[in-house]
Amino acid sequence: MIDFLIASNNAHKVQEFKRILAPLGINAISAKEAGFDLGEVAEDGKTFRENAFIKAESAFLRTGLPSVADDSGLCVDALDGAPGIFSARYGGEGLSDRERTALLLKNMQDVPESQRTARFICSICCMINHEDVITLEGVCEGSIAFETCGDGGFGYDPVFITSEGKCFGSIPAQEKDEVSHRGVALRSLFEILKDRKDLI
Repeated sequence: MIDFLIASNNAHKVQEFKRILAPLGINAISAKEAGFDLGEVAEDGKTFRENAFIKAESAFLRTGLPSVADDSGLCVDALDGAPGIFSARYGGEGLSDRERTALLLKNMQDVPESQRTARFICSICCMINHEDVITLEGVCEGSIAFETCGDGGFGYDPVFITSEGKCFGSIPAQEKDEVSHRGVALRSLFEILKDRKDLI
């Protein structure tokens, strides 16, 4: 199988991509491993899907390699879907994951448990070439905790409780992969690629 370039400079995402795709027989490599600098890409799309396409296309044009990108985030019902596509910039540029999580909890402090529903959404774009582009989405339903639980994962993981009652911040990475939005999306991508031998 050909290599797929992971169109992300986020080290945590690169690790998740590799961990999820490796058992599926897909060799995912980072831009650094491939000897490329992806630079900064203006994620000015209005949806996760649009931003994923922007990143995948940019990586493909820079490298010529089949590229897989994702755009993902946390959507909280009580906050009208925020932080959404601005999850990585919630509260402004320069904040750490811990600071963004603290801001989220502050903005949710008066929201009762029954109204703390939320979901992680991951849009994947796989660009084999300009004619063969695969886009799909993975969703993980859950809710927002009242305080952080565990120090695992990254981003908002320490405050996200799955519908099964498990916190992303306190479960092993492999267990998270089984239910996470990114895990769901990447396994769906694999199923599509498996039936498209002409692409790989």
